[in-house]
Amino acid sequence: MPRRAERCLQIAPHSLAIVLGAGGRPGGGGEGSGPAPGPGPGPAPGPAAGGASSELGRHRIGYEIFADFKRENMQHFWDRRATAAVAETFFLGWIDEQVLLVQGKEEHLEVLRQGWARRSLKPPSGFHIKCLGPDLSKCIKRLNASSQG
Repeated sequence: MPRRAERCLQIAPHSLAIVLGAGGRPGGGGEGSGPAPGPGPGPAPGPAAGGASSELGRHRIGYEIFADFKRENMQHFWDRRATAAVAETFFLGWIDEQVLLVQGKEEHLEVLRQGWARRSLKPPSGFHIKCLGPDLSKCIKRLNASSQG
């Protein structure tokens, strides 16, 4: 019998999965000087459950979340590479209401990975970044493990 190969889910070449969680920005990843500007009044995102749910209610379409991600990260005036990398990424998809899939040139995606490693990559308002990776199957495994535990 042939050996069964490990299943790998590759959605698209040159893509990056950004797994988001509801709520503020725990762990210090992407802390800012205040709440992100957004349409309409409402509570600022934070540790309160009400703030997170109102933010999630406001974001219904994946592209809006992507646009907010870009808006949050286009202000890296001290890091022109990061600003250029974010500007050159494209929305690819919004999976299971928690995975933002972006596409771009490999060098731009690498800059995003480096920003995540340095904790300078900011999540969209009302979210925090759980993990970031090119292999969506690994991120899904992490999601399943965290939701069961």
